[in-house]
This record gives sequence, structure tokens and C-alpha cells, in this order.
Amino acid sequence: MAAVGIDYGTSNSEVAYFDGTKHHFIKLDPNVEQSNKIRSSVFVYYKDDLPRPPVSAIEAKVAQIQRAINDQLEKAKNSYYEAQDPREQRVFSEKIDDLRAQYHNKPALQRQAIQLLLKYMTVQDLSLNQLVETGQFAFGEEGFKRYLKTPEKGRLIYSPKNFLGAHLVPGQKAAFVGIIAKQLAFFRQSAEQQLNQTVDTAVIGRPVRFHGTRGEEGNNQALEIMAEAAKEAGFTHVEFLEEPIAAAYKIEPNLAKPTNVLVVDIGGGTTDICCIKLSPEKSSNLNRQQDVLSVTGARIGGMECDKNLIVKSIAPTMGQGLKMLNGLPLPPTYFSDMCAVDDIPKLNRFFSDEYGLNITQTMSIIKEPKLLGRLLTVQEQKLSARLVNSSRLAKEMLSSKTEITLPLHYIEDDYDVDLSVEDLNRSMKSWLSRVKRLVVECLENSSEAPEMLFITGGMSLSPIVKKQLTQEMLPDLPLIEGDAFNSVCEGLAIQAARL
Repeated sequence: MAAVGIDYGTSNSEVAYFDGTKHHFIKLDPNVEQSNKIRSSVFVYYKDDLPRPPVSAIEAKVAQIQRAINDQLEKAKNSYYEAQDPREQRVFSEKIDDLRAQYHNKPALQRQAIQLLLKYMTVQDLSLNQLVETGQFAFGEEGFKRYLKTPEKGRLIYSPKNFLGAHLVPGQKAAFVGIIAKQLAFFRQSAEQQLNQTVDTAVIGRPVRFHGTRGEEGNNQALEIMAEAAKEAGFTHVEFLEEPIAAAYKIEPNLAKPTNVLVVDIGGGTTDICCIKLSPEKSSNLNRQQDVLSVTGARIGGMECDKNLIVKSIAPTMGQGLKMLNGLPLPPTYFSDMCAVDDIPKLNRFFSDEYGLNITQTMSIIKEPKLLGRLLTVQEQKLSARLVNSSRLAKEMLSSKTEITLPLHYIEDDYDVDLSVEDLNRSMKSWLSRVKRLVVECLENSSEAPEMLFITGGMSLSPIVKKQLTQEMLPDLPLIEGDAFNSVCEGLAIQAARL
């Protein structure tokens, strides 16, 4: 039996096994060479026809057909009474009998309703729960490529983790249990194949606060969903560990003496910070909560930077800031809704026919409709996730370059957007202020001052983030060098080995 650490992230996930000496990373994505990580997004799709519509939709359509038959029936009755010729009355009498028979033939009406629904139904008409129960799953690069090629065949859940703390109705909660169970089962099976042993135990990383606005209630819901999904995936023993504490466990064996360390973990969806007492002598202890001096976190991560870069630097080339003929600016919600890949209700509303009609009508009352036409293309072709992904790539490229040209040819031929590191700085300004406030909160809540600083998570590689934290905010704290991408998962695997 083996125990693994699972870093289930907003943007990427990874799995590691620690044998007491060395970490063994599980290869999760066969489409990515030399990569331990896999995209956390999931594409749920249909190869062929969509499933039979739900009973509620069928019954609603049957009632609609019956109303239409009843209207015909009333007209036929009126024509019967108005007719003077007996032969004409006989024709209407037969029509009345036929319409009554149609009205009461429930099986035939249901078949007709299903045919009509299937003719016009799209994937977007399915509830998330029905999609999960009847669709096929594709993970990692395979799933993202399928989405890019045939977005109309399914739905891309860009970041399942970001929904776990949100307000979910019962069907949605069951759907996310199903989605994550499929992912965790895939992780477990991959680990068993590569380790050649049964994997029944996992320590799964968790943010201090899950993405959502429901506080501790949202956190509890998220953990319930994860625990239920892990059980459904075949794990018999699951524990959760806050991600910054896991990162601390990774660096602990390399410390020369007991040290108070401030760990700043900036991931794709959340920023989590802890101040913790670390000591090489304690690295084998199972319970270390008494060593945690302070811990805090918030739902601000790298994805917010991706969306901010769109809104501040890409959206102006799509019509943002233009004025309508009445002098009022275009609704700014057009562009924030376009980026709402982590808000299913908002994204569904953006992709609706009514929203597209609203944009089309607005195009007729502005001077440069071509720019807004790019927004309409994103709306009609459901390109939001692809655009957010392009922004993420731009953010990463601007970490090493001062200027780039971002091609968005999938929206419009020859559509390129020039971006600079100044644009990135501007888009990250408010986000960085919130990250720094979290650091201050953690320091104020700690009974002892930190002696060293460790920054981890994908956003820790950003030169902008590093400069703000190490040079401007905490210049006197020595920086511990470490692996920004793997430290959390390695710490989770260490804790799993202790179990």
C-alpha cells in the first residue's frame, strides 16, 4: 500500500510519492514531455448525439404542444358551429376527434417532444449534473485540444477547484463531486501503474480559504466535496493539509537550525501565507499544528491577473471604452463577463442568445462596430477560456520580455495585440496590493517574527512579485531558494509518508 501527496491546483495539478529519501513524481499527462503537472481543467463532451433531454424539459415541451393542439381544437369547434353545410360540419367533427386523440396520446406527444428538443438542443442546455452523468471526460492537454477543436461538443470546466466554496445547488454539488472524482481516480490509477502498488491513501493540499464568498461555510463545503470525491475515486484514507504548511515541510530538512519561516504560496486561484516554526529534528513528527504561528489566505491568485490583463490591456481593442451614440460608455460588464471562466452562472449568461443579441444591438449604436464584433465572436464561439489561456501565456512571456505581440487569430484574422511589461505591471497593481495586505495580516497575527522567507507557487516566478516582496516589502528577510512549482506537492508527499 502506498500514500501519495496530491496538489490539486486551480491551474495545474500534480501527484508525488515520497519513499523516505526521494520524491517520485507521477506522470499524469502523456501529451506533455517531461512534465509532472497536468491542467486542472476538464472537458466533458459527447462524440455523437446528445443524451435524451431531462424529464422536466420533455414534460414542458409536451405541455407546449398540447397548448398548440388546444388552440387548434378551439378553432375547429368554432368552425363546426359556424358551418352551414352538414358535409362541412362532418369534416370539422372528424378534425375535432383527431385533435382530441392527439391531445390525449401521451406517448406520441413525448416522442414528438424529444425529437423537437434534440433538433434544437445544444450542450449549453444541459444541466451540469446531466453533463457529468452522461458525457465523456478528457483531461489535460487532450481535453484542452478537444475543446479548442470542437467547443460546441462539450463544456470546459476551466478550474473545478474555484467553484468548491461557492454557493451550489444540490445538483451542482453532485456534479462537482463527479468531476473531481473522475480526476482523482485518474490520478490514483496513474500512480498505481507507475509505482506498481496499490495507492489507497492521499494527503490533498487545500488553500487556507477556498475560492468563494461564503467564509467557513464555503470552506467546509469544499472539503466535503473533495472528501466525497476522493472516496468515490477509490481512496480509503484521505487527509487535507494547508498548502503553505506543506511547502514548509519540503524546505524543513534543509535548514541548519530551528527557524521561523514566512511561507508565501501564490497559486493560480489563491494566495496562502503562514509563519511556522521549522526544525530538522521535527521533520518526522506527524502533527505540527502547534508549530504554526499564523496562517491566512484569500482567493486571489494568478488567474485574477490573467483576467485583469484582458480587461485592462486587451479589452480596449475589443470595444471597451467606446461610447454609444447617447454618449454613455459601453457596459463594462460585457468584458468582465467575458472573462468569467470561474463563474458558471455568469459565463452561461454571457454565452446565452439574449446576451449575443444585446451585443449585436449595441453594435448598431457605436461608431466602431468592428471592435465590438471581436467581443461578439468570443461570445458566439464560446472562446472565453481560450482567451484567458492566451492572457496567461502573455503574462508568462512578459516575465522574461519587455514587449510581446499576442496573436488572437482565432478571434479574427490578423488580430494581434501588442503588450508590454508596463501593461502587466498596471494590470497587477491592485492584485499585488491585496497580496501585500495578506502578508501584513499574517505577520501581525504571528506571536514571533519570521527569520527567513520562502516564496512558492507559480506566481512566485514573476519578477514583479519577487521585486515587490523581497526588495520593497521584506528586504531584511533572507530568501530561501526552492522549487516554485513542486514544493507544495513534495511537502504533501512527505506528510503522506508519515501516515
